[in-house]
Amino acid sequence: MGHTKAAVLVVVLAVAVLGLATDGQAQLQNGFYTGKCRGNDVEAVVRGIVKARFSQDNAIVAHLLRLLFHECGVNGCDGGLLIDGPGTEKTANPNLSVKGYDLIATIKMELEKRCPGVVSCSDIEILATRDAVNASTGQGYAVRTGRRDRRRSIATDVKLPGPDFTVPQAAAFFRTLGLSSDDMVVLLGAHTVGVTHCGMIKKSRLYSYGGKAGATDPSMDPELASTYKTYVCPNTASSDNNIVFLDDRSSASKLDNSFYKMLQRRRGALMVDQNLYTDGSTRWMVDRLANTDHFRWLFPQALAKLGEVNVLTGTQGEVRRVCSRFN
Repeated sequence: MGHTKAAVLVVVLAVAVLGLATDGQAQLQNGFYTGKCRGNDVEAVVRGIVKARFSQDNAIVAHLLRLLFHECGVNGCDGGLLIDGPGTEKTANPNLSVKGYDLIATIKMELEKRCPGVVSCSDIEILATRDAVNASTGQGYAVRTGRRDRRRSIATDVKLPGPDFTVPQAAAFFRTLGLSSDDMVVLLGAHTVGVTHCGMIKKSRLYSYGGKAGATDPSMDPELASTYKTYVCPNTASSDNNIVFLDDRSSASKLDNSFYKMLQRRRGALMVDQNLYTDGSTRWMVDRLANTDHFRWLFPQALAKLGEVNVLTGTQGEVRRVCSRFN
């Protein structure tokens, strides 16, 4: 009898452990690659390449933050966005302006030389973004690794929040990723280093707000609206690709909380951003981030959380040899 009980217990424990193994997050760990790359420190290799790139081009921070959001926001952080070819995630409309792929490819090539087939492309995306944030702010943070790359990349899977989303619409999207509306407000703070183009705001905010010809969004500071209309985004098709900074121009290359101060002054360029302050359910969080230094530590926390959305681990998926194609 004792033996039977023991056997049952062993089976139950085995099932419990197996159950754990299928949960991606359970197998992500700090320092997953320690001792797995022929004596090379994987995270140090990534950091070195990212720092060198940042010193030549600090826009890489914005590029990687956007790449990460567009990656993890579609089927999780699985490397699907990196795949080349017709009908892949890369070809979907919201992803046509994503940049930073070349840096991921450079890092992958270097790691393949040192330990072929070991480090996944999805982990490289996470590590590179962390190191770019660190290069920009001086603030380091730990991320767990051990992701695997998914053998799927389909353009029609790409359904990301639009520039004119209301807070309830945007919050519903973040909920599908297992992220709260507080996480959403913090992650949208990545726009502190972001830019958009006039085509994204002309119709909805400057020239036909609410579908009314000539109407301007009343939630936009009138002085800002006038500057946009006169100088940056005149009402002609030729201005569609003109650059609009999502934060104060003087702070546009700094990862800081000035984005939230802009929202308090009704100077958010994108409607989805300004809505965070217009909507009472998120305004308090904008105030908190604008009036304290909490963004400094809440942003890395939220990024780490985003980086663990719907990941593959263990024997799921694969470790790609080249990030832009399946093995």
